Amino acid sequence: MPSATIKIFLVHGDAKRLRTAELSNWTGKAVAAPRNEFDGLISRDEAVGSGIYFLTGSDPETGKNAVYIGEAEVIRDRLKSHLEKDFWNHIIFFVSKDENLTKAHIRHLEGRLIEQAKSAERSVVTNSQGSGAKLPECDRADMEIFLEKIHQLLPALGADFLVPTAVQQNATSKKDILIYELKGISASATRASTGFVVFKDSQAVLKERPAAYKYPWVINLRKRLLEDGSLESDGKVLTFSKDTEFPSPSTAAAVVCGGTANGLAVWKNKDGIPLKDIESA
Repeated sequence: MPSATIKIFLVHGDAKRLRTAELSNWTGKAVAAPRNEFDGLISRDEAVGSGIYFLTGSDPETGKNAVYIGEAEVIRDRLKSHLEKDFWNHIIFFVSKDENLTKAHIRHLEGRLIEQAKSAERSVVTNSQGSGAKLPECDRADMEIFLEKIHQLLPALGADFLVPTAVQQNATSKKDILIYELKGISASATRASTGFVVFKDSQAVLKERPAAYKYPWVINLRKRLLEDGSLESDGKVLTFSKDTEFPSPSTAAAVVCGGTANGLAVWKNKDGIPLKDIESA
């Protein structure tokens, strides 16, 4: 993804309230606001245009992050119809300042974005289905550029549901791979811009350490990973079924060992150098 300059305007001087975002040399524009500023958001001139919008919040059944992705020829009118949905607490929408987004363009974008959000697995996608639309080759190329800009702006506006979890092949070299070995099991991982990622097929101990019961979060986290399928048991060991992201090396290490652990000390590179020494070198 190319470098870019982002211009964010805080309408009320507060980064959590109504704001707009633009990229240099791009005709698109994003507008974002919390739900309690809905009236201010839809009263803006941008809201009468066609575009893509995102409603973000928490899934009431699982408590996980959730997102609804939609398209509309008139953003303002479509957003009003979503007031009956109670899961969302934030809105972001994208329009084109040159008004060149057609119905086919936004349907195509909606379909692509739903696929990408589901693939990223960071949020529950509440859409029942995606629309999508076939476009001429030149239009598809233009929309891929628009998608790229959406990907650049969303994290700057506090939304990471499109950010993919780092995968093993994205490690720039073998020195980026970290290993944690204990009791005959082995897990591999890497630092990522979004956290600390344990790779698919890594192993974790089957049972928690007795000391883990002093720290229920470890037990609860392992239980949740088993319930959502990120961890699978064969009765002897737990195995990661997919690349799984954690907020820190120590959180990842706790899941692997079934108790608390200093991630900076136990994760090591192929030469046996711990992460704390690698990062302080």
